[in-house]
Formats: sequence, structure tokens, C-alpha cells
Amino acid sequence: MSTPSSLAGLAYWVKTFGCQMNFHEAERVSGLLDAHGLLPVTTAEEADVCIFMTCCVREKADTHLAGQVSAMASAPAPPSGRRTVAIGGCIAQRDAENVRIAMPRADLAFGTQAIPKLPELIARSRATKPGRILVDVEEPYDAFSTDLPQHRANAWRAWVPIMYGCNNFCTYCIVPYVRGRERSRTAADILAEIGRVRATGAREVYLLGQNVNSYGHDLEGQPTFAELLREVARTGVDRVRFTSSHPKDLTVGTLEAMAEEPAIMPHLHLAAQSGSDRILAAMGRRYRKADYLALAREAHARVPGLALTTDLIVGFPGETEADFQATLDLVDEADLQGAYTFIYSKRAGTKAAEMPDQVPSEVAHERLERLAEAVQRVSAKAHRALVGTHVEVLVEGASKRGGEVLMGHSPENYTVHFPKPKGVAVEELTGAIVDVDVEEARSFYVQGKIAGEAR
Repeated sequence: MSTPSSLAGLAYWVKTFGCQMNFHEAERVSGLLDAHGLLPVTTAEEADVCIFMTCCVREKADTHLAGQVSAMASAPAPPSGRRTVAIGGCIAQRDAENVRIAMPRADLAFGTQAIPKLPELIARSRATKPGRILVDVEEPYDAFSTDLPQHRANAWRAWVPIMYGCNNFCTYCIVPYVRGRERSRTAADILAEIGRVRATGAREVYLLGQNVNSYGHDLEGQPTFAELLREVARTGVDRVRFTSSHPKDLTVGTLEAMAEEPAIMPHLHLAAQSGSDRILAAMGRRYRKADYLALAREAHARVPGLALTTDLIVGFPGETEADFQATLDLVDEADLQGAYTFIYSKRAGTKAAEMPDQVPSEVAHERLERLAEAVQRVSAKAHRALVGTHVEVLVEGASKRGGEVLMGHSPENYTVHFPKPKGVAVEELTGAIVDVDVEEARSFYVQGKIAGEAR
């Protein structure tokens, strides 16, 4: 059998779909392959090993993945003469057999817990005859991906998982079935990791979990999430963010930590999913619209300058026009600054997939358009309120508009664009914090000019 050392010198490419946890795990995959002598490249055509880190929350991701994997069949052969295509993450964990059928070009499917074995799996796959797919979706819960080397996409930001899995089993969601039950890391491990990433230049730390608010419930003697937030904020890191938050577990203690610790950014992403009590009950969310609105008021009252954002789903089974109108109303009533909007995606194995009264696609799409308009209206209002103020921006690099325009995010997580100062390279400012005077509001960002020195 081939050994991982046989991989040294091969080129690899990683494509990531889905949530921040997937991006974190992609960085661990890259770090692990770096440690075994593989070399990163920027295009699939250059790569001997192509890895797709997948998301199965919505059907669109499945379709996009299948198209990209199929395209591998017609790509020119790499220098080694053989390209290995690996499917990792949630799609592989959920349905490896379907990968065999739907993606015959794939050589390897590895689940969310098989990342530590990836070099060995790639070597084994390359030692077998082409056309046979190797599958590893076993679920050993004795280690975290954070024990692995890391190749961060950005030196200035670090994704730091504080827990894995989910116990909520919302009726539309596949996550508990592919990532398992909640497992918290110890505070000591989390703080040690933050110390390491700070030493390598990270200025912003994103604490990750399917439901960060329930951190520590499974470990005796660990701090609450609010207490952990305070400990992280006092490590000296410039910015602390976290996601995702479930309304049923949000505490006053967390809001107090956000208000009192300067390093914790005043942005709370609190997923509502619907404004209809009937639909919330069918989703298994365990709160009512009034509960969500009370939390929103409490958050705005306790955290100065808070930006509150959310997730909203339309077209859930049985959703009526009245149910949808309740969701539209929530956008204004909760004083939201923005929202991610989605059409319900039927996921095999979830309770919602078997529910009657599935909403026709054309109805769901029409509702999504109306909801997007409502969200754009509240986002535009929030952006207009920034005009004439100055905001601190962590510079993330050149914007998509070109190298002469830089972009980053404010503490409230608003996207900010501003011209690059003359004579200064993009790389010199990337990772710096600058003050920007906001001069103009756009639908999806604000723009202005730098005021003062970078720091």
C-alpha cells in the first residue's frame, strides 16, 4: 500500500462550499496536506489532488458540486498523469453511496470526522485502479479537527471552533445527522489556540459552533458561553466575533459581555427563520415570534450600536400567505440591519421532508423576491445611518471593484469600501485597522475615505 510520504511534491487545490465551519475545516485540510509535502495551487487544472469541502444544507450546493466534479473528467491531466478528486464534508458524510452514483468522477469520499486520515486515504486512492471510489465516513469522536495543522486563508482572521454538532434537530435541518451531537472543546484548548493564532498575526477571531450559545453544556466545570466570551476578549485579540446563535439559548450574560468587553464586536447574528408562530412550531424552533422580538429589544437596549442580523426561510411546508406576511413584518419589527434569505430546501431524512403541503417552487421564489426587497430596504436604511460617521475597518484586501479600492468590515460587520491611498501597496494595509469617514451608502456596502493612520 502507498504511504502518505508518496504524496510529497503533488499539487493540491481545495474548493469550499457552505458555512464558516467548512472554511475552517478546509484550512485544516490544507495544513495537513502541507505537512505531508503537497503544494497548494490556485486552479483545479494545475492540481494532482482536487478536494471539494461540501455543504448539504441546501439542494443548490449539491447541484453546483455535481457540475464541478463532472467538469474534472474533461480537464487536462496534471503533470503526475493522474488527478484524484476527493469529496469531503457534509455531503460525503450524509450520503457516500449517492456520491458513488451521482459523481462517478470522484475517487474518494471522506466524512466530517475522517479529515485526520486524509493523506492516507488519498495515498490509498491513488494506489487503486481508476474508476473505483474509496469511502470513509466512520464517526470516531475522539479528536477535534483543531488538533491538526492549519493553513489559514488569511493571516489576520482565524476561525476557532468552540464546539461541534447540534442537539436541536430542527425539522428542516440535516446538520445533526451529519455532524452529530454537541461536543464542546475545553476552554483551555480554545484559549491556547487563540494564543497561537495571535502569535501568527490574527487580529480577528471568529468563534464557531452550530449553536455557540449552548457551549459547555456537555462538559462539567466549563465556563458558560458568556464567560468564555469574556476570557477570549481578554487575550488581547483586537476583534472577537461568533456564530451561530440560537434564540432559545441567548442569555443576558452574553449581551452583557458584548456591551462590556471592547474586543467583542457589536454584531449579533440571531437566526429567526420565520415570523409565523405556526411555522416556527412546525420547524421545531422552540420559541415564538414574541420571544424573538423580546430578545431583539433586549439586545438593542443592552449593546450600544448593535447590528442585529438573521436568517429567514420561505416556502417551508404548509406556509400560507399569512405566515409569510408574518415573516415580512418581523423584518421591520425586530429592527434588523440585514438578513440572509433562503428558500426551504427539502433534505431527505429530516421530518420536514415528509410533511404535507410542500409549497410550489414558483410560490416560494416569488416570496423570496418580496422578502429580499424588504431586507434590502432595512439594510439600505442601516447603511444610510452611517453616512457622516467614521467607522473602524479591518482591511481585508482589494475589493472586487479592483486593486485601487480596498474593502473590509466595520465592528458591526458592515462592508466598507474606500480608495487605496496613493503609493501604498494593498499588502501593506491588509490586516491593518483604519478609520474610514463614510460618505455614501449603497445597497450592500458603504464607501468613504481613510482618515488618519493605519494601526
